Amino acid sequence: MSDTDDTYDEPLFQRVIEYATAADRDVVRMVSGHPDWEPPAALREGLKAYAAGDSETFQYPPSEGLVDLRREIASRRGVAESQVIVTNGAAEANYLGLAEALDGKPGSEVIVTDPVYPYYPGRTTMLGGEVTRVPIGDDGHIDVAATRAAASADTAAIIANTPNNPTGAVYSRESMAALADVATDADALLVADEVYDHFDFSGRFESALTLDRDNVVVTTSFSKSLGITGFRVGYAVFPEDMVDSALTRHTLVNVAVSRPAQAAVLAALRETPPSYHESVRDTIRGRIDGFTAALDDAGAEYTEPEGAFYVLARFEDFPGSLANVKRLIDDAGVAAMPGAAFGETSEEWIRFTLCTDRVDEAADRLAAYFGDR
Repeated sequence: MSDTDDTYDEPLFQRVIEYATAADRDVVRMVSGHPDWEPPAALREGLKAYAAGDSETFQYPPSEGLVDLRREIASRRGVAESQVIVTNGAAEANYLGLAEALDGKPGSEVIVTDPVYPYYPGRTTMLGGEVTRVPIGDDGHIDVAATRAAASADTAAIIANTPNNPTGAVYSRESMAALADVATDADALLVADEVYDHFDFSGRFESALTLDRDNVVVTTSFSKSLGITGFRVGYAVFPEDMVDSALTRHTLVNVAVSRPAQAAVLAALRETPPSYHESVRDTIRGRIDGFTAALDDAGAEYTEPEGAFYVLARFEDFPGSLANVKRLIDDAGVAAMPGAAFGETSEEWIRFTLCTDRVDEAADRLAAYFGDR
């Protein structure tokens, strides 16, 4: 399997993590977006309160999600409660959006960017669709004109992830509106993955929900924003006419989402002040500054993220292959993701995740390694 193969197979993330785990030296892990910051205090308290509650509440929750949680989400997002389906993370939410699109056009294509989070192509293939990759523009943003040129009657969906993994780009509202227009012309869905919406450093992010279009599905989760990737609580906001079929699929696959996890998230949403998110963003900004400064010392080219918490770096004569990532683990003690895993346009790059308080140490190791080459 090539690093950019779109077949449904073992995720390359897991292969890198397993290699780093088996290494016979200390390794700073910068592979996956596992937050290392504390969740809000209200989340822990909500979980304790749930555990101390009546055992009757330990049974199946509504398949669409706890009523109070959906009401809270709907109020915050300015949508009808009936449009919200609570899912097992953003992964299932995204899957449901793609499934809805491909149900309407079996075997059709899904347009993604290149580079792209590799699980989108994998899910598309698993659902019987074809993947069409459109390279990003020179500025790292989605190329609307190229996407328009690629779209056709065979297009079932366009996926746009903003803030973006792996590029860190934050797409403008105008770009998202233009993508929705392209999708409309192709009788397709725009699936907007906004899982990094709380990590916008540009001040430019606006949810695709503000477009108020009937062909837009927005997916997200609390995994990153609350630092709880293991809780698996996300949601999708569907146009009203898609809710029933999406909920049926969700129920058949999952029955429901963990009730205690939903209860804890609800408590966190109600009681966590904005300062929590501001503090996390400040931490990430500091890590970006420190890491990129060290990349300068290493003579690397890199992206400076407008959002999310990833940095793509390119080192001279050191392409972003799986073999070179393994070399970094063995020789430098730093684990990252090969850029080739995200697409052909990032084959020269390596993606580093800033979800560790050892970012400065990793940067020093990289500077020393490439300084000696």
